[in-house]
Amino acid sequence: MEDGDNFVVDQPAIEGDDHNSAELDRQNVGKMLYGCEHYRRRCKLRAPCCNEIFTCRHCHNEAKSALSNPKERHEIVRHNVKQVVCAVCDTEQQVAGICSECGVKFGEYYCEICRFYDDDTKKEQFHCDDCGICRVGGRENFFHCKKCGSCYSVELRDNHLCVENSMKNHCPICYEFLFDSVKGTTIMKCGHTMHMECYAEMIHQNQYRCPICSKSVLNMSGTWQRLDLEIEATAMPEEYRYEVPILCNDCNSTGKAFFHILGHKCKQCNSYNTRMIGTGEDPQ
Repeated sequence: MEDGDNFVVDQPAIEGDDHNSAELDRQNVGKMLYGCEHYRRRCKLRAPCCNEIFTCRHCHNEAKSALSNPKERHEIVRHNVKQVVCAVCDTEQQVAGICSECGVKFGEYYCEICRFYDDDTKKEQFHCDDCGICRVGGRENFFHCKKCGSCYSVELRDNHLCVENSMKNHCPICYEFLFDSVKGTTIMKCGHTMHMECYAEMIHQNQYRCPICSKSVLNMSGTWQRLDLEIEATAMPEEYRYEVPILCNDCNSTGKAFFHILGHKCKQCNSYNTRMIGTGEDPQ
């Protein structure tokens, strides 16, 4: 043939390729067909705490938290799980990524440390060694803040107020433990954390203060300006024109302000997010 002509030579089938293809086919049997409302997976967990079988830790915790006897309520420690049950062939075995009997993958994503399985890899799961648990959202999109004690979006790197172990607390609204919650969390200006949905509901209810430290979580300058105008237009009766001692929740300074039913303005930062700390000079 002339130089530059293209031609194809039939390649003989390689036995190893057929074997690998069959192996992959076997591993993918039942993918995304098994699981629960929380995860798609092809195995169940035997809970070491009560020796019962559940599809995932959330199924276990929901069932056990609903028990009528408070003494029987408990949560599973995910790292202590030793046995899993294949959802395809029902074989119970030691924790592993692939069934020892039928050869299926228990989860397309598998973390041996967390005993965590999930067929839905669109979540972009990854294990954080510093957190000690698996997260979702893609490793490249998160960083671990050692002071706060948790993974945060890269957008918050050097752009948030650190509070020691702030994520290892309960949400101040729903009281669910934040560190391993499957719900999204947000960091407020003060550095405290809570669920995004709880934060949204709090703002919807016109609550602008952090439930933990009472600092303003929004830019309230516009609201303070409107209060200035309302207070200026609403003079108090003569008998109520006296000063009261106040504490500012936003800048933590103390001072005095003339009593008014609409609010008391901090002279240091102009915030009306203040509280009275005494009765003041009552002329009566």
